[in-house]
Amino acid sequence: MESARIVITGLGAVSPLGLNAADMWSGLCAATSGIGTITSFDPAKFPCKLAGEVTEYKIRDYVPKSLRKSTKLMSKNIELAIIAAAEALGDSGLVTKGIDPDNVSVDPTRMAINLGAGLISCDVEEIAPAVAHSVTDGQFDIHKWGKEGLGLVTPLWLLKYLPNMLACHIGIIHDIQGPSNTITSAEASALVAIAEAAEVIERGDSDIALAGGAEAKVHPIILLRQILLRRATTENNDEPQRACRPFDADAKGSVFGDGAGIVVLESLQNARNRDARIYAEIAGTAQSISINPQYERLEPDGRGVQIAVTKALCDAQIEPDELDLIIPHGTGIPQDDMAEAKGIEAALGQAVADVPVWPTKSMLSTTGAACGGLDVVAAVCAMRDGVIPAAKNCDNKIGGCNLNIVTESQKKDISYVLCFSYTYGGQTAAVVLKKIED
Repeated sequence: MESARIVITGLGAVSPLGLNAADMWSGLCAATSGIGTITSFDPAKFPCKLAGEVTEYKIRDYVPKSLRKSTKLMSKNIELAIIAAAEALGDSGLVTKGIDPDNVSVDPTRMAINLGAGLISCDVEEIAPAVAHSVTDGQFDIHKWGKEGLGLVTPLWLLKYLPNMLACHIGIIHDIQGPSNTITSAEASALVAIAEAAEVIERGDSDIALAGGAEAKVHPIILLRQILLRRATTENNDEPQRACRPFDADAKGSVFGDGAGIVVLESLQNARNRDARIYAEIAGTAQSISINPQYERLEPDGRGVQIAVTKALCDAQIEPDELDLIIPHGTGIPQDDMAEAKGIEAALGQAVADVPVWPTKSMLSTTGAACGGLDVVAAVCAMRDGVIPAAKNCDNKIGGCNLNIVTESQKKDISYVLCFSYTYGGQTAAVVLKKIED
């Protein structure tokens, strides 16, 4: 039935290229990298000193006056999600309680929210005194932590770091009373959340949904973890713009950053009833899991990527050669990029030589749970404007990679776009977007 078709009517993005979707898109079109030397903490003793940081903002500007006390219990992850959600709703033309309480245009009971979230690390200044107090003879003492250290942590600290708090705060601000869900599948989270939200609408449990993901990965503990896993680049600290190089022979690793990508989904009928601007349709979705015993690396043959891409194309009822654009995961980690390329080629077959591929993380960095959401926003903008921007930092494609990397910006009528994200734990999520002629 036509009412079961799901469309995108609003875009929201917070990225290292700006605090809104327009700034992100213009930066991507200009091949501008948002990666730079870390300023939010001193990275001097870290072998990787780079990240994709967002510009400064005041979260109080995005929260109604009556709820501003709650900003004291917001981690940066929550704040980024709130900003992107506000833009997406404003862009859609919907009016919620958080936008204008006197002119609400939605039934809050028919609105859902599905967001992807990552592992939220504690602010160091909040947890460090308690940890320091729990040291005995130079070693962390778990018993002393339980008896004394934990008591030095503010009782409400956990409310800043629960992953469901992103959806919770947005739901309170905008009075969202329909189904709510939080997806914690690392980099696959946003696309899984979008797929799940589409299904909520499709089965009739809501008419509208906010969906996507957000994560703040510019954090000393998170960076240390990625360095120890040998996923973060330790080179090009003096050339941040050249540091992240997806599918390039000189790639040395990933760069991590902050971001949020959220879209408004609606049933096609609901969008038409209110004469909404429709950006694109969710044509197909899929997920897969294929675990590599060396969990910090994608399996060498890219089997999980192949499964998810193949299933997403099947769900969209299109053939590989009907794709006009692929936005891959492309982290700049050589082994993973090569495995991903193999997985894409296995799914597309001969079409792999022709379908344009545009990696974005050389400009946006790897933003964890936000990755897929930002890529969907970028895909919609490319479809809207009929433009595929040039890939950045892929000057010498890695040997054996047969992807058709876009090295020069091109004008193109884009009907179908494939976005997918994978985790180094083995999960892949894919979404196919379709241009809709209304």
